Amino acid sequence: LFFFQLYGYCYQDSNDIPDTLTTITELGSPLEMIQLLQTSWEDRFRICLSLVRLLHYLAHSPLGSVTLLDFRPRQFVIVDGELKVTDLDDASIEESSCTSNSDCFMEFPARNFTLPCSVEGRCQNMNEKRNLYNAYRFFFTYLLPHSAPSSLKPLLDKIVNATGNHIKHGHGERFLLRPSLSVNSEFTQKCVKSANTKYRRVPEAFIPDENYRCWPSYHHKGCLLSVFDVNEAIEICDSYSQCKAFVLTNQTTWTGRQLVFFKMASNHIMPDPDKITYVKVTD
Repeated sequence: LFFFQLYGYCYQDSNDIPDTLTTITELGSPLEMIQLLQTSWEDRFRICLSLVRLLHYLAHSPLGSVTLLDFRPRQFVIVDGELKVTDLDDASIEESSCTSNSDCFMEFPARNFTLPCSVEGRCQNMNEKRNLYNAYRFFFTYLLPHSAPSSLKPLLDKIVNATGNHIKHGHGERFLLRPSLSVNSEFTQKCVKSANTKYRRVPEAFIPDENYRCWPSYHHKGCLLSVFDVNEAIEICDSYSQCKAFVLTNQTTWTGRQLVFFKMASNHIMPDPDKITYVKVTD
């Protein structure tokens, strides 16, 4: 679930090709932070959610607390929207030994921490804390706050700050590991203003062209966004001067929000049993 899957391997040792190991793995995409910042917040939230699940597993693995000494974006790939670890060469289950708290000094580029030395002579939770802070400085601080829904920003700021201050990751789990309580309630059930603009409902209809680009969009050549309901779609269309119609699809995102195409005209409407079109009524 958290690690890149190995499907098979073949060891070959011949005169032509000595000592060769060929592996077959699942297909993933390299993690490019600049590209991720151009995706929707909902997709970035999903990556952060899979990262928190990974942190929880590493802290409570069957081998004990595991730390990834090289916790950088290049060590991860994205598979079907989820974050997975590809390189375990730098994984370690050894907690640092100590005789006093000063031996449990953790140094990072932006800030440093000193952890308590246990009576057993081990730095308490150092593996877990190292993973958590690296997740904060390489991932959470960029992916979570950027273009987040305004209603979620206070809670997101609290989580990011708590992570940066090295509070145990259980604080973040109460939000990130419960998408039904966080995303599906606060993100999907947003408060929508009553719209003054009227729309004509056209069932089983689709507008194939008349696209315009918006950000962020699930479609690179058009404006495809996720909404909670028709009211939110109306609010979005009213906020774009070029929007004259929108099309409800039967597709949803991983949180259950419906995907909607926003259009700049409605001159050419075609039959489509799986879609519903709403056209702005002009006086």
